[in-house]
Amino acid sequence: MKPFARIHLPLFAAALLPLTAHAAEPAQLGTVSVTAKGYAADDLETPLATTTLDRAELLRRGAANPGEALRGEPGLAVASDGPQGQNPVIRGLKKESVVLLVDGMRLNSAQPQGAIASFMSLGLADRVEVVKGPASVLYGTGALGGAINVLLPQARFAPGVGFDASAGFDSASSGLRGSGVMNASQGDHALMLGAAVARSGDYRSPTGDVARTGYDSESAIGQYRFRIDGAQQLRLSLQQHTDKDVWYPGSAKPGTPAALGTVTVRSPKQERSIAEIAYSRKASGGGDGKAPLNFEVRGYRQEVHRMIQSYSSTLGRNNAETDVRFVTHGADAKADWLVHPAHLLSFGVDAWRMEASPQRYLENNAPFFNNHVRNDPFKDGKIDALGFYLQDDMRFGAFNLLAGLRRDTVKGSAASMNNGATTTGLDRSDSATSGSLGAVWQVTPLLRPYANLSRAFRAGEMRERYESSPRGDGYHYLGAPQIKPEIATQFELGLKGATDTLDYRLAAYRNRIADYITGQVTGAVVGGLPVKQTINLGRVTLTGLEAQGRWQVTRGHWLNAGYSRVRGENNDLNEPLFQMPADELSFGWQGPLAQGWTADATLRLVSRQDRVATVFARGTENATPGFGTVDLGTTWRYARDQSLRIALKNLADKAYHEHLAEGVTGQEIKAPGRSLALTWQGKF
Repeated sequence: MKPFARIHLPLFAAALLPLTAHAAEPAQLGTVSVTAKGYAADDLETPLATTTLDRAELLRRGAANPGEALRGEPGLAVASDGPQGQNPVIRGLKKESVVLLVDGMRLNSAQPQGAIASFMSLGLADRVEVVKGPASVLYGTGALGGAINVLLPQARFAPGVGFDASAGFDSASSGLRGSGVMNASQGDHALMLGAAVARSGDYRSPTGDVARTGYDSESAIGQYRFRIDGAQQLRLSLQQHTDKDVWYPGSAKPGTPAALGTVTVRSPKQERSIAEIAYSRKASGGGDGKAPLNFEVRGYRQEVHRMIQSYSSTLGRNNAETDVRFVTHGADAKADWLVHPAHLLSFGVDAWRMEASPQRYLENNAPFFNNHVRNDPFKDGKIDALGFYLQDDMRFGAFNLLAGLRRDTVKGSAASMNNGATTTGLDRSDSATSGSLGAVWQVTPLLRPYANLSRAFRAGEMRERYESSPRGDGYHYLGAPQIKPEIATQFELGLKGATDTLDYRLAAYRNRIADYITGQVTGAVVGGLPVKQTINLGRVTLTGLEAQGRWQVTRGHWLNAGYSRVRGENNDLNEPLFQMPADELSFGWQGPLAQGWTADATLRLVSRQDRVATVFARGTENATPGFGTVDLGTTWRYARDQSLRIALKNLADKAYHEHLAEGVTGQEIKAPGRSLALTWQGKF
């Protein structure tokens, strides 16, 4: 057992000792989340594990994307192939098993490199909400690990004009960023406009500059609301995000053939846009004797356009280029109905279609590499999804019960794959039933045990079904159009509680996934390249423990601690599951220094990760040393609505990389070294 692994039980047992003593204190309102139940609900009354970062915390962390912001949170980790490619990992499950949303709309795309979660500016976000554990009842296919929802500013009916702005700098990358959001309202009209920009250079690690880690980003958002009457509204929203000159240094590998030198994936330009139109009706409260009913219906169109290139160090140019657009049309309708004082019913339907036809060109005629041959992975790929759900939020005194059921159908089709060589056997339709049953019991405000049993599913995504061609990471991929969906069943036990001076969360879970979908190195060679084949494993099991707590030791001074542990088992091969996050423990303090000044410190301890896959990985996963980092910061609120923050990240200039950092074994890129970060925020 690792040294700090022995700490977690005594630490949180000690935190639970004052439960009875605090029972008489008034309950503190817990964090409100709209993602866990589908509507605004108190986390303390929700039998699920959640994490929420509000705008103040996002600005304090100074993160560029959701993955970076969530790093270090219990139950969460990051799989990265570069600064832009920071994919959040929930309880050991990666991007394909996590539903990413912006304002409740899925961010659909097949991502061979990079992170779809990074296709937005976090500088514009109001909140990031995370549901940990299977969440298919509300979010359908893919939510085996959970859901992450980035909530952007909404147009508000606040008379006049208001402006919220922020600006930042970090010395590691000489990076500059800024954002601004304007809200204007008069009568029944409200308008919100926002923009953000970031310019980052190659960052410095303790061992020197890390080449090709800089990139530029630009974002714009807008929303118009029209208030039809006191209950009804129309909404029109637009979002646009662009990244330029993005490299994925974690993808760098020796080329095949060797004459290519080192091959690295890059994206000179990638864009995401969403247009949404919606109608909503909010109940007046049932004073007319009728049960209150809230209702919303909307439609949206999302497009992700990526130019993905494979750059050869020997040629000094690309040896592969792919141009692809993922277009999603979606619609959903949902309602919540207080049908009885003890029953809040919510129900809905959602449907979406994602389409893509990648165009790929290869330079594969050694020794000149100049033939520019068309080799498309697939043509006219489509994923169609349709789901219906019903959820009952029941309250019986101090006992709260949450039950949900959903039925989904997901269809995949394509005109051809493997550059037109395969035209049959490409269609597959899967239907699945998801469910959840959870209960939380308020014994005292500080003692709320809960339990939940949930079932979720994930149908194969577009790349897993139809990707059949060489890719820039040095592998020849073989898709599986008839891949079976994964089915996850999780049981979780936990405790929650909060008062004015103490709050905590504790959860233990076991998640069994049947027909686990993964890409396996087979040992075969096609066209001189090693093969990765999309397969179903029979079964994998994930077990874990996560805990966090905050204690106000004296007025305004808070101590906090967090612990995260996950174990993955490949039951087919009787070995650790490929690429599981390391155990970690964190401690922190936050409190006032003087009038207008506060300070904070965070210690993060990550254990050595030597539980690696051997048979399955065929030498592509190595052990990662443990490490510790310290961050310090101070914030000066020099006016009521304006503040300046100064922080030192990685104070000791520790050289390390996360276990889930992509790269050639033993040559993974190092994380940024010591960095001075400045952040200004103001409202006008």
